[in-house]
Amino acid sequence: MDSNMSQKGFLRLNQVLELLPIGKSTFWAGIKTGRFPRPVKLGVRTSAWRREDILALLEKFGKEGQQ
Repeated sequence: MDSNMSQKGFLRLNQVLELLPIGKSTFWAGIKTGRFPRPVKLGVRTSAWRREDILALLEKFGKEGQQ
């Protein structure tokens, strides 16, 4: 199996917020300002985030915290 397979796929908002210690409105505000990745529309009422975008965001925050 490809080692990148675990990084593929989509996360819904509740799954993203389980990984980030912020609230929903803060997350949406961060999307608006460009701090957080924009969602992908999967349907008329369905948005999700690319798993690799969220993992990259977590990695970025981890590096910022080490400085």
